[in-house]
Amino acid sequence: MLEINFHPFKNLETERLLLRRVAESDVAEILELRGNPETMQYIPRPLAKTKEEALAHFKMIDDKIESNEGINWAITLKGSPKLIGIIGHYRIQPENHRCEIGYMILPQYNGQGITTEAIKVVLEYGFEDLQMHSIEAVIDPENKASERVLQKNGFVKEAHILENLLYEGKFLDAVIYSILKRNFKR
Repeated sequence: MLEINFHPFKNLETERLLLRRVAESDVAEILELRGNPETMQYIPRPLAKTKEEALAHFKMIDDKIESNEGINWAITLKGSPKLIGIIGHYRIQPENHRCEIGYMILPQYNGQGITTEAIKVVLEYGFEDLQMHSIEAVIDPENKASERVLQKNGFVKEAHILENLLYEGKFLDAVIYSILKRNFKR
């Protein structure tokens, strides 16, 4: 079984991006992200409506890092500390060397390749630092932009699960994409 340890926290860099630890000072941006109906359209969670709800989301992220249960980074453009998105590893299964990747970005940054760039470096962290064998992403089948980003990063469709999640009185489908370490290309 893998030993998961996020300490010390490791910032990640790409040509354009700095992925850093989410901070309490990011609460306004977290609220902007989690309170935006466009950003949350395919995420079956309630919209954040208050700074307190955004702060609770920050605390959940921070607690998971502290307990080595999950890790998230603030996506920022180099030269600007502003959080424009969040990306990380969730549902870590050390016994199976598998985890899930999740990400979201503010709509004004869509279509610029930022999410694709962030995923690549977070996959590298997952395969090299965490020693994962496979990493999955669970998306809404209607989320075509997310599907394209995953495919650009080498993910393949594993499954389309019908009506496996009940949210707000409606059963929702899920599509699982994954990538194996041996198929990851830097």
